[in-house]
Amino acid sequence: MEPRIGTVEPPTPTSQFTIRLSSTRRGARLARQLAVQQLTEWTGLPDDSDAAQAVALVTAELASNAITHGRLPGRDLRLTLLLLPDAVCIEVTDPRPENRPPHSAIESEPTDATTGRGLLLVEAYADHWGCTARDAYTKAVWAEVPLRTTTS
Repeated sequence: MEPRIGTVEPPTPTSQFTIRLSSTRRGARLARQLAVQQLTEWTGLPDDSDAAQAVALVTAELASNAITHGRLPGRDLRLTLLLLPDAVCIEVTDPRPENRPPHSAIESEPTDATTGRGLLLVEAYADHWGCTARDAYTKAVWAEVPLRTTTS
């Protein structure tokens, strides 16, 4: 799967949820909880479904990256969820457009590193992901997580 990098936008959403949260571990934890809650309200899926667990994991990773690599004192992160026909787009915006993620999760860290594998999880659970700088002051890293259930 290739990430969508640059100005490519996800498909038109049927519903949208946006909230500003503190750029702290508490804010990242709240982002994860709110994402799952919103998904269950929109879809009726249980919060322990495969889709909800994937949304929780991807949201946690994007929010964690935003507070680790995109944090500026006094500036919040923004969580936006877009309900698409067959997916949920999770978008986390931070105030550091110069700190963009690598084009591929494989480029992120050496294989012997103890951190830096989060984008591999995003690639595993998302159909598409990317980074968009909409202005000179922010960037949004987003991922489309499918709502389909996996079958064994």
